[in-house]
Amino acid sequence: MKPRVVVIGAGVMGASVAYRASLGGASVTVLEAGRIGGGTSSCTFAWTNANEKTPRAYYDLNLAGMKAHAALAEEFGATPWWHGGGSVEWETPDETPALKEKVARLQSWGYAAEWITPRQLLELEPDIDPACIGDAPIAYFPEEGWLDPVVYAGAMLGAARSRGAQVFCATRVSETVVQGSRVVGVKATDGRLFEADVVVNCAGRWVNDPISDAGLHLPMASTVGYLVFTPPVAARVGRVLRTPIIHVRPDGAGRLVCIEPQEAPPEFDPRPSAATEQAREHIRRARALLPVIGDVEPEAARMAIRPIPGDSYSAIGPVPRVDGYYLAITHSGVTMAAFLGAAVADEIVHGRQRAELADFRPGRFFN
Repeated sequence: MKPRVVVIGAGVMGASVAYRASLGGASVTVLEAGRIGGGTSSCTFAWTNANEKTPRAYYDLNLAGMKAHAALAEEFGATPWWHGGGSVEWETPDETPALKEKVARLQSWGYAAEWITPRQLLELEPDIDPACIGDAPIAYFPEEGWLDPVVYAGAMLGAARSRGAQVFCATRVSETVVQGSRVVGVKATDGRLFEADVVVNCAGRWVNDPISDAGLHLPMASTVGYLVFTPPVAARVGRVLRTPIIHVRPDGAGRLVCIEPQEAPPEFDPRPSAATEQAREHIRRARALLPVIGDVEPEAARMAIRPIPGDSYSAIGPVPRVDGYYLAITHSGVTMAAFLGAAVADEIVHGRQRAELADFRPGRFFN
């Protein structure tokens, strides 16, 4: 008999789990409160990397995610949602020693990390103003890239549906149904009951909303991200640029997406305006880095709360005290989704324990 799996959330994580679970033979139902990829997946810088990930077990998890994304090219024939080109990075003089230490560590772990000259950088990115670089050492990470999360989530869910999965958008889960010590399904706000042998919560920062029992709530330490998008511009940007001035990457159709190197202020506005001084400052910084973009106004601004568990590391696995309830909550979901989807499906469908997840079990928050 096929296991019945209900996945809460249709972002990059939920879509990945749904696809792999359906491929493994499960009967899968995906419940999404809004639209596909419409939560944090729609407003993320979406840089795929294992660049700043420590300790080693967390680095390995992210690296596995990068490799899993690359492997999808053979499985699907093409990956229009993933864009390579690597990333480049330089820092202020005060931060350069930390960058050198990071590159040395990554190289010792076998990661693709190298130093390039300003001339080599300008061959890669000819529209950067050389004055912004000065004599700073420049690190190049050729295997990194960025993801279009909504396109990715749509592709995974489309593949899941072709294997019998059902996807319900605009369907908010109001309650997780527990009988005795077992989760047996979920109830939507419209009263519909979706029975399940396993409920996989991929709801990101909303992870605790469907759970009335506070004893099953996952502690969160989320941070705020603030993105600003340019209109279509003539800048030739082919990769992720991480600079002391601004972080920039392409976003398709000639647009660029910008994010400050520092954390955004703690205030959260789910619908920020592109007409604010904060958004214009992002564009001014981008223009200082890439003068060719000219005197443009911000086209859009987005804010998101990153779904970060309390100790900043992933929470992947069953929750103690109840059977049939599984969490898949993580920052860096964009990088790791392709791997974690397969790992979670291995556990919930096939009963195979994945050793890679041993350090990231939710039980550490509940014992």
